[in-house]
Amino acid sequence: MDGRIPRLIIAGLSGDSGKTIVSLSLTAGLKNKGLRVSVFKKGPDYIDAAWLSWAADGVCRNLDTFLVSREDVYRRFTVSAGRGEIALIEGNRGVFDGRDAVGTHSTAGLAALLAAPVVLVVNVTKVTRTTAALINGCRAFAPEVDFAGVILNQVAGRRHQDVVTEAIERYCELPVVGVIPRLGGDDSLIPGRHLGLTTPAEFAARSELARRLAEIAGRYLNLEALEAIARRAPLMKRPSERKAVEPAAPVRIGYMKDAAFTFYYPENLESLTRRGARLIPISSLDDSSLPDIDALYIGGGFPEMMAEKLAGNRAMMASVKKAAVAGMPIYAECGGLIYLCRSLTWEDQRYPMAGVFPIDLRQFRKPIGHGYSVLRVDRKNPFYGDRAVIRGHEFHYSAPVAIPDKVTTCMQVETGHGVGNNRDGFLSRNVLACYTHVHADGEDQWARSLLRRAAEYRQRSRVDRKADLIGATAGELVTT
Repeated sequence: MDGRIPRLIIAGLSGDSGKTIVSLSLTAGLKNKGLRVSVFKKGPDYIDAAWLSWAADGVCRNLDTFLVSREDVYRRFTVSAGRGEIALIEGNRGVFDGRDAVGTHSTAGLAALLAAPVVLVVNVTKVTRTTAALINGCRAFAPEVDFAGVILNQVAGRRHQDVVTEAIERYCELPVVGVIPRLGGDDSLIPGRHLGLTTPAEFAARSELARRLAEIAGRYLNLEALEAIARRAPLMKRPSERKAVEPAAPVRIGYMKDAAFTFYYPENLESLTRRGARLIPISSLDDSSLPDIDALYIGGGFPEMMAEKLAGNRAMMASVKKAAVAGMPIYAECGGLIYLCRSLTWEDQRYPMAGVFPIDLRQFRKPIGHGYSVLRVDRKNPFYGDRAVIRGHEFHYSAPVAIPDKVTTCMQVETGHGVGNNRDGFLSRNVLACYTHVHADGEDQWARSLLRRAAEYRQRSRVDRKADLIGATAGELVTT
């Protein structure tokens, strides 16, 4: 990598400005020009990242300086972006929105870290010349950020387009590099719901969507100007070498991967394989039992949307519960926590779950926990050391109806919501279930501990199997 990484950030003045459709369309357009596009999503997000992965036919990486150190974010970007010919980063929320009033961990902060030009997507519904004032306000607010162009969204007609474009080019001296009209019908193109967009795994009309995205790119985006903006980005410094990982004993780690459970950061799975694990995908919907594995990882997703089918697969739930009772290491996040509880009530219908924890959950119409979380470990558990501080994020609409006294939790919530009462991390034997999601680049202990517990379980299982075999053989000898 010689430091030449063409790159740009698609940002907005707010959430729902049209960043995702612009990012997907731009990815489609650049691909159609024959370019390999490396895609990234700023912030903790699984769904937009999944769509970007689909559009680029590659792996989308999340870039978040709260979950991961700035040094590691820079390293991850340079290494991953260097494998493509152009890098596209979709921002989140408004360009200056971060964790606090000074915009810590904002899209603008990421743009400064990566020296990436920013293209603003502006929803111009019922506004004309004021758009120029808003853009100049952004430029004055952060002169260290390279605002390089503007894409107008929700344009009402040709006169509307001409007035807004002239105002921007006259008062901001920035090029308008895209004009997207009100598309009519479903402007979102991708249906939304309580956690955001529908996931690619559940969206059947992907071929038609791909056609429409390519059409938007070809008709409404100035691909040549956007590519030129990306290519004007300055050289990047070579990142420091990451510390080598010592491979652990080979183990088999299963993970739920289907329409109900899709929320996995690629780095989490890669951190396991890099240490010697063989990953075994499992369907909670269609498989009837766990395969031969040494540990189980259940990520997040939409178990509530698949609740009837999940509840109908009692054989798999019984297999998971049996494994938990036998001491198999199981790590679950958010949707995985739901799966391991006793029941979920969703739209006045109660669905039985795996019952590893004697806890009943209810799904609400508004978010219960939403945003970054900070947890402090205060009880012995299989995966995190005593007093460890865990940084993550949560986004859930469910919560326990009640938590029985006999249920143990192992984490104090310092920021966020967790399972309630400033607690997170249901604990039972070698099972830990949290509403908080972690990112392996920022929480190295997670992968090391999961592999270590898996190796211990594998060794113990071998001893037990050997004892069973010896016992069976002895019994045969006696009977003969």
